[in-house]
Amino acid sequence: MMADMMKSMQMPSMTGMDMTMMQGCMEACSAAAMAATMCADADSGENMGRCASMCMNTADVATTMMRMMMRPGGYDMDVMRPMMSACMAMGEACAAECEMHAEMSEHCRICASACRAMVDACSKMMSGMAS
Repeated sequence: MMADMMKSMQMPSMTGMDMTMMQGCMEACSAAAMAATMCADADSGENMGRCASMCMNTADVATTMMRMMMRPGGYDMDVMRPMMSACMAMGEACAAECEMHAEMSEHCRICASACRAMVDACSKMMSGMAS
């Protein structure tokens, strides 16, 4: 559905954006946001406040990044690059925090994996962006 929607939109400012990578990045951001939201909820019941906070922040940043990519009419590469860098930094930090609990907590293991996948997708997206 997302690919069809993107094909149907007028995207004059999309020069330099690979649509396939962008779709993968949006999907990875969405998956990380969902995993982090669920992990934060589980963390709060397990008295893991720092992990819960990291997960909530990651969910917010990932959702914002995804929503920005869904609005191609307003793309500004000078804004997209630092936002993507922030998303990757938050994903790395959350993954590192969750990995500390991964052996005892399946939800942290899953969240860390989703965050790493998001960082990888964002990194690929950034390498494909025109300067």
